[in-house]
Amino acid sequence: MNGAQWLVQALRKHQVETVFGYPGGAIMPVYDALYDGGVEHILCRHEQGAAIAAIGFARSTGTTGVCIATSGPGATNVITGLADALLDSVPVVAITGQVASDLIGTDAFQEIDVLGLSLACTKHSFLVSTVDELPRVLSEAFSIASQGRPGPVLIDIPKDVQLADASHLSSYELPEEQEFPYPTQELTQAKLMLAKAKKPILYVGGGVAMSNAVATLREFVKQTEIPVVSTLKGLGCADALDANYLGMLGMHGTKAANYAVQRSDLLIAVGARFDDRVTGRLNTFAPNAKVIHIDIDHAELNKLKQAHVALLGDAKELLPALSQPLFIATWQQEVQELKAEHAWRYDHPGSAIYAPLLLKQLSDAKPENTVVTTDVGQHQMWSAQHMTFDTPENFITSSGLGTMGFGIPAAVGAQIARPDACVICVSGDGSFMMNVQELGTIKRKQLPIKLVLLDNQRLGMVRQWQELFFEQRYSETILTDNPDFVALAKAFDIPGQRITEKAQVADAIKCLLESDGPYLLQVSIDDAENVWPLVPPGASNDEMMEKSK
Repeated sequence: MNGAQWLVQALRKHQVETVFGYPGGAIMPVYDALYDGGVEHILCRHEQGAAIAAIGFARSTGTTGVCIATSGPGATNVITGLADALLDSVPVVAITGQVASDLIGTDAFQEIDVLGLSLACTKHSFLVSTVDELPRVLSEAFSIASQGRPGPVLIDIPKDVQLADASHLSSYELPEEQEFPYPTQELTQAKLMLAKAKKPILYVGGGVAMSNAVATLREFVKQTEIPVVSTLKGLGCADALDANYLGMLGMHGTKAANYAVQRSDLLIAVGARFDDRVTGRLNTFAPNAKVIHIDIDHAELNKLKQAHVALLGDAKELLPALSQPLFIATWQQEVQELKAEHAWRYDHPGSAIYAPLLLKQLSDAKPENTVVTTDVGQHQMWSAQHMTFDTPENFITSSGLGTMGFGIPAAVGAQIARPDACVICVSGDGSFMMNVQELGTIKRKQLPIKLVLLDNQRLGMVRQWQELFFEQRYSETILTDNPDFVALAKAFDIPGQRITEKAQVADAIKCLLESDGPYLLQVSIDDAENVWPLVPPGASNDEMMEKSK
């Protein structure tokens, strides 16, 4: 047994049944071991696509995704996916081939210092020096990726290490689970603050999903009846049908969510990091509120917003310990009035397709337990605003990094992970072209992914900012030379249709969802339509811009 064969066997011990990747010279021994090693390999058509597919796999299942690439350009192409996983706290293990050990540092063919290159966008990176290091490195890699605050880990393995004799290596032991301290003194203080609060609000981030604390969170909300707001990555954590749920907050959040946070006297942040797209001008965010911050990552506590009580630990343990009946009927009534006053209105004149309404119709029609992935831009914000998700595993979008080209490969990973689920990718015409080659992966594996392409022939979000903040100087955001997307999909054996009027929407959605295999629905929308409301950069969250009447 060589190092590559040992590696594949060890992956199986980690219950890794599927990996995503693209072969090349320096990783060939691993691909030879994969040939009959009992691990399914999904050939993506670009290494970035493989890394993002691993993210889609991980986020749709709550397990660790694995991707594989060769040295040099293969490894550098993976980097964007690793950065995306880092900012969204997604457990991914990336395995890259490296030139032989005696060639490292000689500028050999397809050599790059991937260890040094990856340090800024991984939770940890390893360069394996000898075959004897493989057991320790692999054990630590999976432990680091999945425990505590999850994140990506890179393992760079020289070709000679892959080929070295590994028959002497001892049997592989899985890493032990990490334990976290229980902050009793701070917890007592937090409970007193909660009991005294008149206008508490729960600010939920993606950390709730990544720590598998969704059920715990919902029970906490049921017991306390605290109003809830969510970040983009936290969507699906709270029950969207709960009367106390106000939706997403921040730059494109609901007015009810933003106003409620600004009026609150106690902000309980759970698995959230006070990102600038959430807070607006930080020194005006929740100006009258004391802050309880619950996070599993010590580095996030007091990093941006000083907490009155910082609770380091697992939300699954801390939320039940905080739970208590509250007497906040007046606040709840105020929140309900905000919610009613600022409810979405879908009246839109004319025959043109109104994207928010189309996405609401799609959301209402989608089967139970559908996974929705998005790319990045206006369609992403409209999806977050107007679609509902019953769990965070069913909404997969690039939140922290904002990676255009994310949607299709993420949908590939989700569909591979959950073959019986309906998977819908909502994209824009700009993002769609970023990783369009992954249509080849959909064709190769006959994945029944439903593609919804909102086409305004613009880089919509950048165009919106150019309109509002750059005196309508539309520099390089006009895409009137787009290809025929339906014909493009057809070249990959993916049927589809293009619609241009709202009267076509209902039948088109029915056709999309009832298709047996993959399907593309290209939706022509108004090139001047903007995402509202909008908190301008540098403004406070209660200074939202709205579409002029």
